Amino acid sequence: MLAEPDGTLWAADGRGGVVRIAADGNQRLVAPAAHAAVATDFQARYVQSHGSLPNGMAFLPDGDFIIANWGTDSVEVMTREGQVRRLFDSIGGRPLGKANFVLRDRRGRIWLTVTTRMQPWTDSINARASDGYVALIDGGTVRIVADGFEGTNEVRMDANEEWLYVVESNARRISRLRVQEDGSLTGREVYGPSVLEGFPDGIAFDAYGNLWVTLVMTDKLIAITPEGDVLTLLDDSNPEAVKRLDAHYAARTLTPEIMAACAGTLAPWMASLTFGGADLRTVYIGSLRGTTLPSFRAPVAGLPPAHWNDTRRQA
Repeated sequence: MLAEPDGTLWAADGRGGVVRIAADGNQRLVAPAAHAAVATDFQARYVQSHGSLPNGMAFLPDGDFIIANWGTDSVEVMTREGQVRRLFDSIGGRPLGKANFVLRDRRGRIWLTVTTRMQPWTDSINARASDGYVALIDGGTVRIVADGFEGTNEVRMDANEEWLYVVESNARRISRLRVQEDGSLTGREVYGPSVLEGFPDGIAFDAYGNLWVTLVMTDKLIAITPEGDVLTLLDDSNPEAVKRLDAHYAARTLTPEIMAACAGTLAPWMASLTFGGADLRTVYIGSLRGTTLPSFRAPVAGLPPAHWNDTRRQA
C-alpha cells in the first residue's frame, strides 16, 4: 500500500492491478486487461502464483508506479492510467525469481527484494533456502548488492537512511545492513530477536524509531523497539492453527494446506502496513486473503516515506 498526503491510498490488488481509494472512499481499479488475473483457487493463486500479482510498489518521481510483480516474476512500471511496461525479468543472465518488494530512497534509487528462485515458492520454507537477495536499481542499471537471505520480503530504511532493514520471512527474523555511499551493503546483523513468533512480512518505521512488523498467517502486529524489545500491538491469531503451523515449521513439514488453515478475522494473512493520513497517524493493514483494508489511529506518527513531499500530477 502507498499513502499520499491528500488522503489517497493505493493498494496492490489480487485482480492483477492497483486500487485507488480516494479520501472520500471512492474506489477505482487500475488493472490492464493484459494483466488481468486468471486463477482464483488457492493452489493456483497463492502457491503457483498464476497471473499478474502486483506485490510491493513504490512511487517514481513522476507519480508512476514501479511494481514488483510476484506473479510474473518481473519488475514493471505502471502509469496511473494503467499502462504497463516491463523493465526486466532477469538479472545477471538468470531469471529474476519471486520479485517481492520495491522501496525508493531519498536519492531516487530503488531497492528490490527477491524472495526465492524456487518454484513453487512454498518449497523454500521447509528447505530454509537462502537464495533470497536484494538488488539495487540505480541510474538505469540493476545489480545484486546482498544475497543469502531466507525468504527476502519487505525492506525499509531508518530516518537517516544509514541502515537497510530486511525481512527474512522464512528465517523468522529481521536483518539489517549498513548502506554505503555507492549503494553497497555491509555489516549484516540480526535486528531484534533472532527468532520471532511467526513469519514477518511487512514492516514500517514510526517517527520514534520503532519498527512495526506484520506476522503473516499468525496474524499479529508487533513492534520492535530501538532497544530490541518486542511489543504486541494486535493479536488476531487462531491459537490452535498457529500451534500446528509452528510445529510443522520446526519439523520442516509445512504444506500449503497447513498454512491455509491459519487466518485471522480482520486481515487474513496480515501482510503489510502503512502509515497514512495528513499526519501519518492512520495505520492501514493489508492482507493477502482479505477483501477490506482495516485501519486505526495510532498514538505515534509514521516515518515519512521518500515520496511524501513529491510535487507531481495527482490522478
